[in-house]
Amino acid sequence: MDVNNTLAPSEKLSSIVVKGMQEKKASDIVVMDLRKVKNAIADFFVVCSGNSDTQLDAIADAVDEEVHKILDQNPWHQEGKANKEWMLLDYVDVVAHIFKKDKRDFYAIENLWGDAEITEIQDIS
Repeated sequence: MDVNNTLAPSEKLSSIVVKGMQEKKASDIVVMDLRKVKNAIADFFVVCSGNSDTQLDAIADAVDEEVHKILDQNPWHQEGKANKEWMLLDYVDVVAHIFKKDKRDFYAIENLWGDAEITEIQDIS
């Protein structure tokens, strides 16, 4: 995904969220395009996995910093910083979900929004 001016605002934001996740070596990143899904609560979900409490914190912080640096935008809502199993950064049109691997399998968020167009992002080695 290219972060340029030809993208819709929510597409640009989702690309920036991906960049923040990649900076902290998040794994299994997927971008779920919900714009054609009836009753969707956002344009995009960006979902990733992390291996530890420390990595989940680092991913969330990197996403927050990247979005603030490029778009001067803060999350409208955040959840999960205390329990470190599923962290959520809600930017209204784009929601970042940062899971511990086992919790991601348990909640299977990709399956809940089966009509979404899902793009898998290659892990950076």
